[in-house]
Amino acid sequence: MARPVTLFTGQWADLPLAEMARKAAEFGYEGLELACWGDHFEVDKALADDTYCRQKRDLLEQHNLQCLAISNHLVGQAVLDIIDERHKGILPPYVWGNGDPAGVNKRAADELMNTARAAQKFGVEIVNGFTGSSVWPLLYSFPPVPEKMIDAGFALLAERFNPILDVFGECGVKFALEVHPTEIAFDVYTAQRALEALDYREEFGFNFDPSHLYWQGVDPVEFIRAFPDRIFHVHVKDAVTTLNGKSGILASHLNFGDDRRGWDFRSPGRGQVNFEEIIRALNKINYDGPLSVEWEDTGMDREFGAREACEFTKRTNFAPSSRAFDAAFEEGQA
Repeated sequence: MARPVTLFTGQWADLPLAEMARKAAEFGYEGLELACWGDHFEVDKALADDTYCRQKRDLLEQHNLQCLAISNHLVGQAVLDIIDERHKGILPPYVWGNGDPAGVNKRAADELMNTARAAQKFGVEIVNGFTGSSVWPLLYSFPPVPEKMIDAGFALLAERFNPILDVFGECGVKFALEVHPTEIAFDVYTAQRALEALDYREEFGFNFDPSHLYWQGVDPVEFIRAFPDRIFHVHVKDAVTTLNGKSGILASHLNFGDDRRGWDFRSPGRGQVNFEEIIRALNKINYDGPLSVEWEDTGMDREFGAREACEFTKRTNFAPSSRAFDAAFEEGQA
């Protein structure tokens, strides 16, 4: 199964795309999943300049790189979130505007619609991203949370995302939510509820990232089995739990890279995610899209890590068997 191994550029947006593309090719990657920040893929420029998408393609092709998905996680986060000062740091100034929360929500939704239009123009069929969540602050049910408040959060998903998905449908593009804490869907049950809230629209599915499931205690393989027709894209990212009796999985308000945390991300193959079982599960559902490395490891040089992660992913990316291992015995009896 010829799944391309690509690199998500979100953690490399401090570098110009020209430099990033050269490095990715040197690392051994076959493509890039372009982030919609930095200069990697700018939605407003893609729509305003008829030469922009062709120039991006030409740049990638110079390095024998393909692009099968773009990602606009940062803008998507602001669609459902209760907006506060943190969002100013992740949003384009024209989406943040004057910071009025209702205006930010609306402009973020508009920008996600424009991302679908830009993806169509660029010739990709998948936009990965976040939704945000108005009910994430209600995760721990104290003071007790009435069920109607959670219902309202999923109703808001339908209210705000159905118009967005209408545009995705018109453009022939799918939205792949990265199931992730702080999003409306963060495990199997909430992912199922999100699908139900959106009436199983064909434009809506998931960007499967095992790292965010693993540290919560969710088996990533069970997620694949639960949604075999909704895995639109795959991130390769590893994680490790470091519980020592002092910190739990809520991480104690300690930043990534702090040794006191109860969990952290690791370079692929350096953590505790069982990627062999994930590949076997992806083979079962006939997933043939990209395996996109999202490299995050605060304890490792990123260029060393990205090169090693590419090698690890290619080595792990085996095809399913085309025949039963004991078929010869049956053939001999025939």
